[in-house]
Amino acid sequence: METLASDDTSIDSRIAQRLKALRTGRQWSLDDLARRTGVSRATLSRLENTEVSPTASVLGKLCAAYDLTMSRLMHMVEDRFEPLVRRDAHPVWTDPTVGFRRRAVSPPAQTLAGEALECELDPGAYIAYNRPPRQGLEHHLLMVDGRLEVSVGGQSHDLRPGDCLRYQLFGPSAFATPDDCGARYFLFVL
Repeated sequence: METLASDDTSIDSRIAQRLKALRTGRQWSLDDLARRTGVSRATLSRLENTEVSPTASVLGKLCAAYDLTMSRLMHMVEDRFEPLVRRDAHPVWTDPTVGFRRRAVSPPAQTLAGEALECELDPGAYIAYNRPPRQGLEHHLLMVDGRLEVSVGGQSHDLRPGDCLRYQLFGPSAFATPDDCGARYFLFVL
């Protein structure tokens, strides 16, 4: 996890505020949330106090505990909904520890069912999620560049440019790139 400056007003600060509000809104203690997610109480406290930036793995565990997609969480930290989203206005979230960048091309909105994400993984990256944020969540993954191995439902898929993997999440999933090649893909979430 990346340590943040205490006066940080970035998306990480807004994520921290939202995570704390979600926990307190459910009347969960940090210990309750630690048991539900497998993330240490100390890490959760540091996240909520904007002392560190969350990793993709930790955010995935927290979103699963709150029954939210990561994109829904990101939407909760954004202040507005615009029908036209220019590229320079796309919210971008990064996990530098893994080499993961996630651009909300079409961010979620209260009245829209789907969302579109542009994702990039560096060579040798690996991200695993123990459970989906919502059972049956539908994904359509369109590979643009590179190579990506996606494991879902106990089956592994080797994706190359132009391939589209369609699936619903009911259990663990993982995303991995080979050591010599990264990946860029679009993920459509319903």
